[in-house]
Amino acid sequence: MNPFKQGIDHLNKTAQIMGIDDKELEILKEPQKITQVSIPVKMDNGELKVFAGYRVQHNNARGPYKGGIRYAPGVDLNEVKALAFWMAIKCAVVDIPLGGGKGGIQVTPSELSQAELERLTRGFARAIAPVIGPGKDIPAPDVYTNAQTMAWIMDEFSRIEGKNVPGVITGKPLEIGGSLGRDIATAQGGFYVFESLLKEKTDIMQDNVKIAIQGFGNAGMNFALIAKKAGYKIVAVSDSRGGIYSPDGLDIDKIIEHKNNNKTVANFPNSQNITNEEILELDVNVLVPSALEGVITEANADNIKAKIIVELANGPTTNEADAKLHAKNIIVIPDVLANAGGVIVSYFEWVQNLANYYWDRDTVLTRLEKQIVPAFEAVWDTAQKHNVDLRTGAYGIAIKRIIKTIKLRGV
Repeated sequence: MNPFKQGIDHLNKTAQIMGIDDKELEILKEPQKITQVSIPVKMDNGELKVFAGYRVQHNNARGPYKGGIRYAPGVDLNEVKALAFWMAIKCAVVDIPLGGGKGGIQVTPSELSQAELERLTRGFARAIAPVIGPGKDIPAPDVYTNAQTMAWIMDEFSRIEGKNVPGVITGKPLEIGGSLGRDIATAQGGFYVFESLLKEKTDIMQDNVKIAIQGFGNAGMNFALIAKKAGYKIVAVSDSRGGIYSPDGLDIDKIIEHKNNNKTVANFPNSQNITNEEILELDVNVLVPSALEGVITEANADNIKAKIIVELANGPTTNEADAKLHAKNIIVIPDVLANAGGVIVSYFEWVQNLANYYWDRDTVLTRLEKQIVPAFEAVWDTAQKHNVDLRTGAYGIAIKRIIKTIKLRGV
């Protein structure tokens, strides 16, 4: 599966359904700029290794490029192109003044020491320094990168510039310009959208909601905590090593403790071990894929029993699966809306850095809700008006906003 082709195919489908001129789409079908670099790193044993790195800048009509940096063995150019494209759509869907970018390094970070990771990160920062900056492109964390990774990039870029530049990156530690609320932003935004959908779908009552979450990293774990606190029943969770299921509900706090001690949620007491494939097909109301792309496919879509899918991961559903789910009246809250809380609060962090004025946590989360709930309402209304799924509604809104901006700029 080519994830970039998947994104462009949906772009074309949306244009046909919503009457958007094909000629206007041409500027969105390829990134504006691709930076591919080789990063030499001296390993702890003295050996020299060279890693491949990418930064793709898809479109900046609405503002500086914005998007995460991931460290994973499967990182390649098509994946990063797709993620940059989705970021451009995402920022437009939630109406923040940023464009779409993405970056990554082909590496297995668990095989590197902390010192090796720092040297790799600083080498990557030096390599892409000419194309990033607060007014150009603002990276952020993604898969297998974190606040420490962002701190190294900010520090290296600041050394190059000869001054402190916190606004070059978001997702930083609080001590060097990070934002309160950024740690739970993706999950919290997804939860705001989920509850907004339940207001439209009143036939699914809170007392009867059973939730399964594939992926127990930052987004999935925090979604579980937020949903459990709000009174919903979490019956299954999984991570890269396996999953667990209990129809009576799981104690999320104890599972977190178990995972911290055992590096996995598997083998949690009084629960049934299940696979990452099985968790997708459980008899639940709500499925929350929070891991990697392409897990819901044409092959397993017919086995999905959930009535609502909240895509906290990027691209977890293929186009072929999307069509099958829509035909089964399964509502998919698409990634470009469901996980946009992360980029919204990243935007807030960037704004705080530029102003050198920082907000309290309640202010951040209140502003997140005010930004993402109207975005959901606009997507819902568009989908209802055109009798399409929410992804097509979201793409339609985003494409029209980007094209309008391009026309106004006179490109």
